[in-house]
Amino acid sequence: MDDTARPARPTGRRQALAALALAQFICSFAGSNMNVMINDISEDLDTTVQGVQVAITVFLLVMAALMIPGGKLTDRYGRKRCFLTGLVVYAVGALLSAAAPGLGVLILGNSILEGIGTALLIPPVYILTTLLYPDVTSRARAFGVVMALGGIGAAAGPLIGGLITTAISWRAAFVFQALVIAVIVLLSRRMDDPLPPDPTRSFDIAGAVLSAVGLVLVVTGILAADDNVWLMIGLLVLGALVLWWFFRSARAKEASGGEPLLSLRLFDNRTSNLGLVTQNIQWLLLMGTSFTVAAYLQVVRGYDAVRTGVVFTAATLGLLATSLAAERLARRHPQRTLIMAGFVLSLAGVVVLITLAGSFTTAWAFVPGLLLIGLGLGVMLTPSVNVVQSSFPEQQQGEISGLSRSVSNLGSSFGTAIAGTILVAGLSKGAYAAAMITLAVIGLAGLAAAALLPRGTEPPDARGSRSATTRATE
Repeated sequence: MDDTARPARPTGRRQALAALALAQFICSFAGSNMNVMINDISEDLDTTVQGVQVAITVFLLVMAALMIPGGKLTDRYGRKRCFLTGLVVYAVGALLSAAAPGLGVLILGNSILEGIGTALLIPPVYILTTLLYPDVTSRARAFGVVMALGGIGAAAGPLIGGLITTAISWRAAFVFQALVIAVIVLLSRRMDDPLPPDPTRSFDIAGAVLSAVGLVLVVTGILAADDNVWLMIGLLVLGALVLWWFFRSARAKEASGGEPLLSLRLFDNRTSNLGLVTQNIQWLLLMGTSFTVAAYLQVVRGYDAVRTGVVFTAATLGLLATSLAAERLARRHPQRTLIMAGFVLSLAGVVVLITLAGSFTTAWAFVPGLLLIGLGLGVMLTPSVNVVQSSFPEQQQGEISGLSRSVSNLGSSFGTAIAGTILVAGLSKGAYAAAMITLAVIGLAGLAAAALLPRGTEPPDARGSRSATTRATE
């Protein structure tokens, strides 16, 4: 094996893993902590609940739209360089958001700059984790740490954001993000990049534009559902046409020997395709539930940021407990079993949330359902990522990491957009139940995809991917 691909020393790997996990934490935190600031931000910036929802959704959408190009850039400029560049852009966006005088500047800082920064830094998180931990067991442990911090960031975002908002201001939550970024930069100083960058690699600019525009149009169409049905249909159709154009141009470029933004050969792997579906729906459930419950508690029940955040502690504890057990669970149970069990637990949690919230007015009514959802998501987040990443050799880690994170963040965008659209149409018990039932129906599709995954104790195709990796680096 080439010296440049030699694994880092154990101490260096642990420090690198800490930086990578913290990066996933802060990006997930940014996607959910604003849910408890809805009232504070809307009053301070003289906007509406829908305006804050747009800011949250645009942040998630920018991540999803740019994650594939971000993953591709890692091959050309190097994983560490893209990681550090993303951190700097993210920090600038966080500080701009903290000083925002209005919704427009908040969207520029939080939704655009933080979104771009995240798209640059997240693909390296998954590429470096895959490369630094080559065997299945250690990789499951490493992804368990990364996904645990990511899940905690998403689930605990409302609590942490609520505490900061109540004690200081919602603006301080963005300063907190910038401070965490500074810590990550310090931890990353001695991080090694196992593979050298290749400046000769081409970058498909036209493909990047087409993919981003198509995804933006699709999610914007969902957001327009509560205003104009015909506008929604028009945007969805236009988005689908642009994405069709993107895939057609990628296929033509690949057939002529060129290098498209996204190799369509990635979709020849049935196991990876099913894993991507489960990832998308997992994050859709997490972010959709988070937005729905947070908006309902604040707008309908009148809870402040702290009380809303405390309710979400149940989901955080559940997710933490099962995510940190990822390595042990991976040794004892097939990946397919874990993903299916996770969906079953999460769907049971949604049913409990709907039932108890409709029967009781106390905040405790939300705890059992959120706990089950947290347990379920913690069980399946890590194996879903491991299934996808382990299906491809090192040379394709940039592409598959970008695609994987784009699919996951698109799920987050869909979750917030779908739930938010239903809620904004009429914030009441009926709208809350309708949003949760919609999420549950989509969750059933995720369970069906998980049931189609191959049986086995290792991540599907792991043996094949390891042998391919070995051949490629010998």
